[in-house]
Amino acid sequence: MAQLLEVLEKLNPWWQERPFETGIIRDTYLHKIREYLKTKEILVVTGVRRSGKTVLLYQTIHDLISNQGIEPKRILFVNFDEPDLSDLKDPIRNILDTYFHEVSSEPAYIVFDEIQNVPGWEKWAKSIYDEKKHQLIVSGSSSHLLDSKLATLLSGRYLSIPVFPLNFREYLLFNGLVVKDKLSLIANKNKIMNCLKKYLVEGGLPRIVLQKEEGLKTELLKTYHESLVYKDLVAQYDIRNVKVLKELIHYLYTTFTSFYSYKKISELLKIDFSTLKEYFHYLEEAKILFETSLFSYSLKVQSRNNKKIYCIDNGLRNAVSFKFSKDEGKLAENLVFIELKRREKELYYWKNKGEIDFITKDADNSLTAINVSYSDEINEREINSLLEFKKEFKKAKELILLTKDTEKQEHGIKFMPLWKWLLE
Repeated sequence: MAQLLEVLEKLNPWWQERPFETGIIRDTYLHKIREYLKTKEILVVTGVRRSGKTVLLYQTIHDLISNQGIEPKRILFVNFDEPDLSDLKDPIRNILDTYFHEVSSEPAYIVFDEIQNVPGWEKWAKSIYDEKKHQLIVSGSSSHLLDSKLATLLSGRYLSIPVFPLNFREYLLFNGLVVKDKLSLIANKNKIMNCLKKYLVEGGLPRIVLQKEEGLKTELLKTYHESLVYKDLVAQYDIRNVKVLKELIHYLYTTFTSFYSYKKISELLKIDFSTLKEYFHYLEEAKILFETSLFSYSLKVQSRNNKKIYCIDNGLRNAVSFKFSKDEGKLAENLVFIELKRREKELYYWKNKGEIDFITKDADNSLTAINVSYSDEINEREINSLLEFKKEFKKAKELILLTKDTEKQEHGIKFMPLWKWLLE
């Protein structure tokens, strides 16, 4: 118990009023966490590895102590990636016994990071919740946290916060540029556009953005990618054929934003159809790659058409895939996809004579059509596709064409610079 207490004291520096790293505040998430904690439900924080979940938990702890007056020893933080905890046979029981006997017997804020590393953790979560005494916050690197077993055990007892890599406003903040209003937007336009060029390439993983040595960024991203593959895929799902999994990821990174068919990939990688579908499911669970389907009111039509693939972070993709000169347009499209996911939009693509990159459907079933043309020389087909969609679907409330720096309203289409749309 004494040795475990020593580990817990190291993980909880606030018990001795020692300083701890809270990084640059991501206020949107912190505000949401504050609101959710008022409900007393279990708070589940998910997101791709290295998206900043752990630092966000430290920010929450700092907020509880500094702004809400919570006694520091009433906050227990445990990161289950900690090597010193790997030998514990019943880690949660041992940790809670040690904490409540040696540190505090008061109602506590219990914060478990990378909880997916502990088998059977969800039963402990239910037990802590049912006691109605403590506030539980758990975090993990994949939506494996929210699988059917967890949903069944904790149905109606938790609220989920998905954490993404930095959005563009946060990216500017991490680069020392604060955009508060229209005036600062106009005054800093050139700086903002230069930042967007970098953001397109290096992505938004916080530690990469803060890394000053440009040469180290790619190496770090490659290391992060390997960690994703082995910790959140191979280890979590007991994948045996790692070579084929890596070939699949590499192929999807290289062809991101494009159409694909399971049949073609199955033949190309010599992998059976059912295994391939499983791998796609795992990649989406780990928040690494995502599919979009054709927009149609018929599920049958949706299912028999090819899907498009997108990646969680441009930097991650660029570090480990082949890159081509035409990638800038694809990187912009991928950026828009991730931003729409952040905004919790239901997403599709559409294709008839023309093609539309994104269709979003709102709660009232109204539709928004978005094409991404990262250029100021707009191809007529981008405009014609939007008009074709509007003609077929009367519920289309808005047509948007995202450009490099063209802004106007024409033919019922809103032309808008990508940098400005990202800062909405």
